[in-house]
Amino acid sequence: MNRIIWILVGVLLLAACGTNEVVETPPPTIKATATPLPPLPTAPIVATQTAVPIATSTETPVPQDTAVPPTPTMTPTPTETPIPVTAVTSITLARVTDYNFFKPTYLTHAGDGRLFVTEQHGVIRIIQDGVVLPEPFLYIVDKVGSTELEQGLLSVAFHPNYAENGTFFINYTNTGGDTVVSRWQVNADNPNVAAYGSEQVLLTIHQPYANHNGGQLQFGPDGYLYLGMGDGGAANDPLLAGQDLSNLLGKLLRLDVDFNPGGYAIPADNPFVNDDTARNEIWAYGLRNPWRFSFDRLTHDLYIADVGQNLWEEVDVQPVGSTGGENYGWNVMEATHCFESDTCDQTGLVLPIFEYGHELGCSITGGYVYRGMQYLDFYGNYFAADYCQGTVWSLIPNGDGSWQSHVVYQGAGNPSSFGEDVNGDLYLLDQLSGGVFQIRP
Repeated sequence: MNRIIWILVGVLLLAACGTNEVVETPPPTIKATATPLPPLPTAPIVATQTAVPIATSTETPVPQDTAVPPTPTMTPTPTETPIPVTAVTSITLARVTDYNFFKPTYLTHAGDGRLFVTEQHGVIRIIQDGVVLPEPFLYIVDKVGSTELEQGLLSVAFHPNYAENGTFFINYTNTGGDTVVSRWQVNADNPNVAAYGSEQVLLTIHQPYANHNGGQLQFGPDGYLYLGMGDGGAANDPLLAGQDLSNLLGKLLRLDVDFNPGGYAIPADNPFVNDDTARNEIWAYGLRNPWRFSFDRLTHDLYIADVGQNLWEEVDVQPVGSTGGENYGWNVMEATHCFESDTCDQTGLVLPIFEYGHELGCSITGGYVYRGMQYLDFYGNYFAADYCQGTVWSLIPNGDGSWQSHVVYQGAGNPSSFGEDVNGDLYLLDQLSGGVFQIRP
C-alpha cells in the first residue's frame, strides 16, 4: 500500500513539470543494465508579478569585440565513404558506474577520456576509467543556494583550449537565487582538482522566480560561449521576457570570453549590436526554458530543446550559417500552436522540427546528435527525452524539411540531461536514481 501511495504522489508531483517544478520522489527502478562499462577510452511556481528584471554584469561596461571574430570551419571535412544515416528505433542504457550522484544535472568532457558530472548542490565529480574519483573536481556548496526546482549548479563548459589554458566556466544559482556565470582555473599541481580561489564572476542575472533558469553553457564551433536563459519563471511568462529584447531572460546569449580577460566582450557580429534598445549579448530569443541545447559536432547545426508550458514540448534547430536573431515564438506560441489563443501573428517566428503533447510527457530534455564511431547505427540521430515519463526519442531529417521521430526507450527514470564524451558517444543522466548511463544499441 505504501508503494502505491508513493507512486500516486510521484505522478501528481511530476505532472507539475510542465511548469518545470523538480520534485524529489522515491527513485524508481530504472530499466537498464547494471553492469559497469569497460574503462573509458583515453583518446514553475505561480507568484506575484514583479517588474522586469535587468540583467547585470560584474564587468561594467561590457566592451564590444571590435576585433575580427574567429572564422569557424563551418563545412565538415568530406569523407571518402559517407556514413549513412538511418533511424534508430531502440537503444539500451548501460550504467557507467555504480556511484549514485546527487541530482546530476550535466555531463561533459575536457578534451580527454574523463567524464565530468555536475551535481545540483554544487559539486563536480570526475569519472575516470569507470571509477568516480574520491575528491571532487570542484566543491562550491557554500556558493550555491537552493537545490529545489531548477536552482543549483546547472552545467560546466571547458574552454576549447583547456589543455593549454586550464580554463573552464560554470553556471549556477547563488544564495540569492540569481544566475551566475563564472570563469575558473584548474589546479596547477593537480589536473583533477580546480583552483578554488580562481573564480571570476563574468555575469550575474537576476532571477525573479525559482524556475526556468535555463543553465546550459556550451562553446560553439565559432569559439564563443553560448548561454541558455529561461524566461524568469512562474507561468505563462508574466514578465513578457521571451519577446523583450531589453531583457536577457528567455534568450540564448553569445559571449566572447577571450577578448576581455577580466570579463567578457560582445562579439562584433552578434545580431543586435547596432540596436540601442536591445541587449547586445542576445543571439536568439522567444524561448521559454532552453534547459539543454547542443551543437552537432559535424555539421555545426544548433539544436535547442525548449520546455513547454502546459500543453507542448519542442525542439528547435538553427542551421549552420545562421547570423542569429531567430525568434522561436514564446510566448506568442507554444511549439507550433498559438498560446492561449485560437489565432496569432506568426510572422518572423521559427517553428520547431519536433513537438509532443503532454499526453506523452511534461518536460523535454534535449540531447545531442550522435557523431561517435563506436555505434555507427546511431550516426546522425538526435536524441531527446521527457523528464517525467522517461521516454527517449530519436530524430532524423527526411530530406524535405520534415523530420521523423521514433520512441527508442521507455522507463529511463527522470532524464535530467544528456552528455557527450570526447569520442562523441552519448550518455543519459537520471536525476532521481543518480545514475549515469551510456546509450548503446
